[in-house]
Amino acid sequence: MTIVLKMKSVSRSFQTTGGTLEILKDVNLELSSGEAVALRGPSGCGKSTLLHLAGTLDEPTSGEVQVLSENPWDLDASKLAAFRNQHIGFVFQEHQLLPQCSVLENVLLPALAGFGDSAKKLQSRAQELLEQVGLAERMTHRPAALSGGERQRVSVCRALIHQPSLLLADEPTGNLDPVTAESVGQLLLKMAAEHKAGLLCVTHSDQLAGSFPHVAMMGKGTVRFSTADTSS
Repeated sequence: MTIVLKMKSVSRSFQTTGGTLEILKDVNLELSSGEAVALRGPSGCGKSTLLHLAGTLDEPTSGEVQVLSENPWDLDASKLAAFRNQHIGFVFQEHQLLPQCSVLENVLLPALAGFGDSAKKLQSRAQELLEQVGLAERMTHRPAALSGGERQRVSVCRALIHQPSLLLADEPTGNLDPVTAESVGQLLLKMAAEHKAGLLCVTHSDQLAGSFPHVAMMGKGTVRFSTADTSS
């Protein structure tokens, strides 16, 4: 298996009026293609900060982050944007769909940057993804016409449009009722496995974390891994 994400002795701190605020401290993490890890921990422990570093949206204060054996910060801004667009997919708690665009157009949004495959190939892939998640009849609808679960399914398709090697999800079921949350959670795991993407998912949900084969617990800026039941 290919290592899609590697963090080595990663720390992240911020300067405040009260001094240095250390969010992450000496984090080590590896994620391989097809591997799924749920990231858990109390609010404010650094989960989202870690996800931002993994997604190349933020740079570590010290240590090394590699995505597909590439140090993203060796790239200039335009090359980094292209790299992120092609190799990393994001699913957020808020679906972040554009209300004026159709379901199909929303899935195709990452392609507007002009990186990657031809428009025809991307449209075909978008249609196929929407069919896989049961939205074949909803492609021309606007987000307002969809349920919360359907909108989140669209966001999963959007994240997969470029067949990314790394899929990052930040509380993807946080705004959904329990039944819909379970459905979306299982869909996320299924789609990541089928596309052989490494999946790192921040969640407070016992139910969602319990469906992952690997769990990383965060506390005091550090990460500890387990494969045990997360309900204890």
